Amino acid sequence: MKKLKKVLYIFLQCTWGLPATLVGLGFFIANRRCEHKTYRSCIDTRWNYFGGLSLGLFIFTPKEGAWQSQPIRVHEYGHTIQNLVLGPLMFFVGVVSVTWGNLPYFDKLRKEKGVPYTACFVEAWASRWGERVTKDKAIWQ
Repeated sequence: MKKLKKVLYIFLQCTWGLPATLVGLGFFIANRRCEHKTYRSCIDTRWNYFGGLSLGLFIFTPKEGAWQSQPIRVHEYGHTIQNLVLGPLMFFVGVVSVTWGNLPYFDKLRKEKGVPYTACFVEAWASRWGERVTKDKAIWQ
């Protein structure tokens, strides 16, 4: 049963979730010199950045031992579940996520007002999915 779930996960990421997976493949190739591991059927690239990124079958997380690397990994895995549910509509989640994570206005709001990263609904949704599926703690701050 476990192997069937893995095959189904990969199949859906490469069909229904293909748009995000193709972009993820490009990021994977660009980061090919980084360490790569399998994390719950997705490909986890351990890169030199503080934050994470999820693109279909691929997640990009801080190196093991970095601040909050495992909770970030669980959160990014939650985004892969969103991709399974939404497929091509994941583009809209990506726009919201990138805007929330990178727009100076929202960065200032998080820093000055202490607003958690998961105050954005797509980020909270990813952390909830990640925790539900992995049974591990996701990042909430």
